This record gives sequence, C-alpha cells and structure tokens, in this order.
Amino acid sequence: MPLITLPDGQQRRYDKPVTVARVAEDIGAGLFRAAVAAEVDGRPSDLGATLQEDTQLRILTPRDPEGLEIVRHSTAHLMAHAVKRLFPDAQIAIGPVIEDGFYYDFHLDHPLHEDDLRRIEDEMRRISKENIPVQREEWSRRDAIALFANMGEHYKVRIIEELPEDEKISLYRQGDFVDLCRGAHVPGTGKLKAFKLTRLAGAYWRGNADNEQLQRIYGTAWPDRQSLDDYLERIAQAERRDHRKLGKMLDLFHMQEEAPGMVFWHDHGWQLYTVIQDYIRGLLRGNGYQEVNTPQLVDRVLWERSGHWEWFGDNMFITGSEQRDYAIKPMNCPCHIQIFNRRLNSYRDLPVRMAEFGSCHRNEPSGALHGLMRVRHFVQDDAHIFCTEDQLTTEVGSFIDMLRVVYHDFGFDEIRVKLATRPEHSVGETALWEKAETALRTALEDKGMDWELNVGEGAFYGPKIEFSLKDCLGRVWQCGTVQIDFNMPGRLGAEYVSADGDRRVPVLVHRAILGSLERFIGILIEHYAGAFPLWLAPVQLVILDITDAQADYATVVWQRLRQAGFRVEKDLRNEKIGYKIREHAMRKIPYLLIAGEREVKQNTIAVRSRDGSDLGIWSLEQLTGGLEQELSTRGGSPLMGGDSDFGR
Repeated sequence: MPLITLPDGQQRRYDKPVTVARVAEDIGAGLFRAAVAAEVDGRPSDLGATLQEDTQLRILTPRDPEGLEIVRHSTAHLMAHAVKRLFPDAQIAIGPVIEDGFYYDFHLDHPLHEDDLRRIEDEMRRISKENIPVQREEWSRRDAIALFANMGEHYKVRIIEELPEDEKISLYRQGDFVDLCRGAHVPGTGKLKAFKLTRLAGAYWRGNADNEQLQRIYGTAWPDRQSLDDYLERIAQAERRDHRKLGKMLDLFHMQEEAPGMVFWHDHGWQLYTVIQDYIRGLLRGNGYQEVNTPQLVDRVLWERSGHWEWFGDNMFITGSEQRDYAIKPMNCPCHIQIFNRRLNSYRDLPVRMAEFGSCHRNEPSGALHGLMRVRHFVQDDAHIFCTEDQLTTEVGSFIDMLRVVYHDFGFDEIRVKLATRPEHSVGETALWEKAETALRTALEDKGMDWELNVGEGAFYGPKIEFSLKDCLGRVWQCGTVQIDFNMPGRLGAEYVSADGDRRVPVLVHRAILGSLERFIGILIEHYAGAFPLWLAPVQLVILDITDAQADYATVVWQRLRQAGFRVEKDLRNEKIGYKIREHAMRKIPYLLIAGEREVKQNTIAVRSRDGSDLGIWSLEQLTGGLEQELSTRGGSPLMGGDSDFGR
C-alpha cells in the first residue's frame, strides 16, 4: 500500500502499486495532460514507472526546468529517429541537452546541408503527429551490445563497452527506433511540438581531434510555440548584434588568419579599450591597489614550481633559447608572487593588493576560437591580494562591493553568483580547502547575496566565487571571479613576519572583475548593439556643417569641445547634411552637432541624438554642462532625460 507524498505535503495512499501517470491523473486532468515526467524520491522517472513503496513524488511539466530538460532530451531522440528514417545508414553517437536546446552527433557517408535540416524537421513533425509511445526497456550488457551491433550502431556499442560492468543498460524505444539512454523521457512523441533545428557543425567523437569526425545537428525545444518564437527572436537579435559584424561596421577591430585568436585593434576600438582600462585603473588606485607589470616569457622552472606546468602545460605556448625552455605566460599569479618576494613583508604590510593588466596567451584549439569571445591573446584586469587568514572575509567582501559598482556602471544590474568547490584533481590539504570555502561562503552571506553551489568546479589550487552578468537578451556571461589559494604562495616561497616574529605563508586571493578585456568588450558590443553610452563611446560627438560657410565656426566648436576633454570629430565634407546625418547615425555616434547659418549667428549648436531625435538648440555652455552631467552618471541620464531647460 504505497503512500505517495506530494511537494505541497499532501498524501495519497493506494491499496496496490500504482503508476506515476495514474497519480498525476488523480491529482487533476490538467496536470495529467501537461505532465511529461516526474521525480521519484528526487530522481527523474518516466510517467509509466510503477510506484510500489512509499514515495516522494513530483510531477514535472515543460514549465519546470527539469521537465523542460526532459522535453529537450526527448526531442534529441525525436531528431535521431527522423534522421534514421531519412538516412537509414546513419549511425547515431551522443546527443545531450545543452543550454536552451540539444544536439546529436551522427556518422554519415555524405555531408548534410541546410536543406537536409528542413527535411529532418518536417519528418520530426510527422513522427510527433503519430504520437508514438516511448517505452523504457532494461537489457543485459551482452544483449544490448549484440542488439546495437546487429543494427550497425557501432558508437552505441562503444558507449556500452565504456560503462561500468555492473551498470544497468536502459534503452528507450519509440516505434522502430531504439536508443541507449538513462532517461527519463516523455511518454509519447505527441508531447514534442515546439522545436526547431538551428544549425549544423562538425564534431569529433568524444571531443578528441585524433578521433573520426562526425556531423552535429543543433536544435532547440520549448514548452509551447510562443516560447519557441520568443527564443528565435532573441537569436535573431543576437545575430544582428554579433560583435564580429558590428566590429567591422564600426571599424573597431579585425582578426586575420596570420594571427589566429589575436586582435588587431583599430583606432576607435582602442579608444573603447583604453576608456575601460582607465576606468578600472582609477578604481584600483582608489581601493588601495598597486599596479605592476611582469614579463611575457618566463622560464618553465617557475611554472613547474607553481604547478601550472603540470596542470596547464597543454595550454601554454612554449619556446626556447640557449638550452632553456620558456612559456609565454598564460596567467599572472606566479609573477606577482615574485614581486611580493623581493622584500620581507611584515604582518603590518598586509594586505598587499597587486594589480596588472596582464597580457596573457593560451593555446586554445582553433575550432574553439570565436571573435573576441574566445581568443589566444587577451588582457585580464587581474589582481592578487596577499593577506592573512583573518583578513580573508573582509578582502573578499570589499572585492564584491567593487564588482557591484563596476557592473552597474557598465549597465549590468542582474548578477548571478556561484560558489565553486574543490575539484576531483587538486592540490593542498583538505583542512585548508575547507577554510577557504568557509571564507567565501561567509563573505557572500555578509553581503546578502543569493548564490548557488557549483560542486567540484573550483580551480586546482583553491575554491572560487564566479560572478555572471545577464545582458539585454537574457544571456548569461561568466566574467568576474575571486579565488582563495592556500597552496601557491608556499610553493613559490612567499612569506611574511607575523606579530610573534614567526615566518608565515600569506593567503593569496586571485580576483578579476571583467576577466578578459577582449571578451568583455565583445559582451558590451552585443549588449548595446554598438550604441554605447556616452562615457564608453569611442567617438562621443560629431560636428557637421550645412554649407562651407559654417566650416570655420564648426571648427571652433570642435576645438573647444576637444579642449574640454570630449572625444569629438568634425565632418566638413561638401555633402548634403541629410547624407552626413545618416552616415554618422549608422556609426552610432551618441550626439550629432549641426552648425547652420542660424547657429553661427546665435553662437549655438543644433543637437540630434543617434536615434534621430531633435534635441533643440543649445549654447556651448549648456551643451558641455549637459554632457558632463551625463558622463558623471555613466550614461544614466541622457541630455534630455534630466534638466529639460538645457534645450530651451
């Protein structure tokens, strides 16, 4: 007589074993129709599973994150089923759920094309309309291997052979299609309606470039058509905001094959870069950081002592000279410890906060490179804090305060936080890891921040807090990090003299707010679609004359604004004013200043915003005052958003 306990505490008792589907139906017809799977005692389960004992039960619908994940995984199977119908000789490999969707890898003797995606999607819809039951089966290891071998599914055979000997082999069957899977799955293909195949890509078996190449199909699935349409619109917006396209259009940067994964910054892009760098530099000085600069090439001996050669060696660029091996530095921490070690520090000197816009190189796989988002050469807003154990929580808390200010100033107010704990492969004593994790947890609690636990995702030398920001399209970008390291300072001989005269090893706090400046700029370009707020815009103002008669006056205005510290250009070309306005609006210049006959007589300037709004006639004093006010709020109050008297 199983007793079923629901999430709200309600209980239902049955006089014999009962299926999950029957319980859902008893709860209500609406829930039964929406249900796709369940959690039984916290584990995913099919609706067809039989409950024989007392059970904690949660019915899942596509509106639940766990339910949506099951829908997406089931849709991956639906796609594989369609591929097998259209291409019977295809072999199916691995098909996991990913963020916002899924993919499946296939081995085919011919390449797939965009037209094939449409055919596969049409076949998926036909299978969905057939509403084929999806059934779980459990097989012995030997029989499952024989089944897939007879089907010619050699990748499935290899997957089973890699599983532990004692693991149960579960299969899911829908009509004539059968696949290896742990589950859970929807009860029938009719539950899968809101899906879209998005793109094709190449992939290697098990992600190893030494293995055979497969063809990967990406797709997405959602609870309903409206959610799917909203997602596809976000994707379309993301394509329009692609930083690589905007970088070319706005003449910010380019990349080329002769330097893969490395950026050629143009003048306007470098203006943006240095504005960000100067902003961070000012905050560092105001928060007690010293700025340093360390070598690019460092002998492998230092990397071996720090542990990076063992843990990170495959990602380093290596060179040699005079029978010595050098690595181009992939990170800055070992070099900062060398500066700390050049003097004998007292406990009174701590904390020592050491920052560097460190130029780093990492040998990323060519297939992983993606514009500014994934590069081989990048600069970090990197810093390291040498402190005592007692200072840890305070230092982490101060860093969190600074990070919040920075993200707000750049226009990001929604921050997601994760605490990443000790990974399987790591260095150091358990007691020190526990101290570090406790310090991070305490700092988060002191700041009242909501956070998630990210088990086993810390660095090899210590736990960390990861800070992610959400952009205007709802995408989440992990940028900031703070890590506590009890291990590397001792490995590299860092010491300070304690109050009792003993030599002790400081704790090292690794921290960054933006992370890679290149990647952060890519995020900014897409977040603002290139229309940066005034304080970030590479060119803030452009002065346009209507005829040559206003050229001298426009030049005087240009000079005065330059002297006032604004990034301003002038356009005195013999072109129609409408043409010039459209051109600079396309460049997303925040404000266009127009000098005509009236403005010359009145010693004023006409102001237009990049969205085409006519902001009226301004004196130069009013204009500079309004601009300075906008700059002081990091773009929070545009010219006409505050004191409306400016334009009168």
